[in-house]
Amino acid sequence: MSYRITIILFLLLLHLSCARRGRPEGGPRDEDKPVLVKTDPEFKSIHFDADEIKIYFDEYIKLKDLSSQLIISPPLKYPPVISPQGTPSKKITIKIKDTLQENTTYTFNFGQSIIDNTEGNVLDNFKYIFSTGDFIDSLQVKGTIKDAFDLEMIENPTIMLYAADSIFKDSVIYNEKPMYVGSTLDSVNWNITNIKAGKYLLLALNDNSKNYKFNPKEDKIAFHTGFIEVPVDSTTSFEMKLFNEILPFKIPSRPKEISKGHIIIGYEGKANDFNVHTISEKPSDYKTISVFDVKKDTLHYWFKNYDKDSILLSLNKQIALDTVRVRLKSKEIDSMEVKSVVSGTLHLRDTLKLTSTTPIIKVDTSRIQLLNKDSVKVKYNTIISKSKDELLLDFEKEESHKYSLEMLPGAITDFFNIESDTIQVNFSTKKSTDYSAIFLTLNNIKSYPIIIDLMNERGEVIVQKYAEDPQEYKYINIPPSRYKIRIIYDVNKNKKWDTGNYLLQQQPEEVYYFKKVMTAKANWELIEPMTVE
Repeated sequence: MSYRITIILFLLLLHLSCARRGRPEGGPRDEDKPVLVKTDPEFKSIHFDADEIKIYFDEYIKLKDLSSQLIISPPLKYPPVISPQGTPSKKITIKIKDTLQENTTYTFNFGQSIIDNTEGNVLDNFKYIFSTGDFIDSLQVKGTIKDAFDLEMIENPTIMLYAADSIFKDSVIYNEKPMYVGSTLDSVNWNITNIKAGKYLLLALNDNSKNYKFNPKEDKIAFHTGFIEVPVDSTTSFEMKLFNEILPFKIPSRPKEISKGHIIIGYEGKANDFNVHTISEKPSDYKTISVFDVKKDTLHYWFKNYDKDSILLSLNKQIALDTVRVRLKSKEIDSMEVKSVVSGTLHLRDTLKLTSTTPIIKVDTSRIQLLNKDSVKVKYNTIISKSKDELLLDFEKEESHKYSLEMLPGAITDFFNIESDTIQVNFSTKKSTDYSAIFLTLNNIKSYPIIIDLMNERGEVIVQKYAEDPQEYKYINIPPSRYKIRIIYDVNKNKKWDTGNYLLQQQPEEVYYFKKVMTAKANWELIEPMTVE
């Protein structure tokens, strides 16, 4: 009996042990990068004349984002055929379809495209190098690259060298591929390796078409002024800043009717001196107004007292550029909608603003009254914005106060002689102790004038000041928040940041961001000295 019990207990324990076994636990995650085993032809071969390259690894790999990651220097006219494409393999095969240059060192930089098949570990900036001549060129140039305005990193920029030989022309960057190409090593630093001694134009693009040619309409560009010499400049770190050029003035599409009496004309480039005239026969009471859009490269052309089915316009910029006929199909003009930008609170340093969907032509102040909390009339001044779509009411604000704006019908009249409806806006101000103040001094400024931008954490400009000499900058009644300071060296003194131009050898105006973040608290004054490093 006891023998049977022993057997039963043994079987029961064996069953429980099997039930608990489950799947074995996995080992540590594989964090090893793929390892190069061999290449055929050998890495850094000389007198290279093969049309196929095989690169072997110790494990299965995949190629990811090869089209954007692979940099071949010098560029090939006909791209090579590279496998694997979509399937894992222990081998990369490169079939060369181009005729290689004599006595030239070639570099195939795979960037971040080679990853292992299981864990996705990246083999960083793997290069295959060979030479069609007697030796491998070993010189290099290096540097950093950022956006010229916000100084942020640029994803996958292309750094290029053009040989500055006897046939060099500035236009080469638009029509020809460079002699050498490099890429970033991390988010900011770049290098171009295995180049031969010589004189070069140093250039960078965020090459959207991946064709190694500058297309001003879609590419940002950076360039080093003048030529560099290798190996003399091999130890220099070149700072490259990418910018968009201003395109030559152009009207890329035909003017378009939006509603009765409203035509929009899109353009590219600088629109100074751009204007529109009506050529069609028109009645004596015919009137027009042209307004530039503040957000888009668009000219709004408004007209009235014209009832034909088409209108002939002359587009001019110092000289007549084009004559266009616009078909007129709309039967109704735009309705005027006036809204207050202020909702609830008007900050002590802000101006009461109303917006209109049609151009504001006239304001009748007898139909507008601004009342304080005691129903006493408050004096104000009205300002129609240059773009004709905003009405500003400037008045002396009292802190911790309630106001009421009452606008009777007809207070605002637009271009089409349409009058506004009744508008009622109630708002209040805060106490001065709800705000902060910053007293700022800037040291080590290289030159004046400068533009000083006080920005919030989202990068929005809260206050912009302009200075032609050293001074203390006062920011009063600003909301409690965290702020940064940006300065722009206004070289041409036009009170705005100007981009660069390659053909004119004009670099963009320098922008500097102070690293320090200021924390402005309510009912608190900050005295902040900042020094350009």
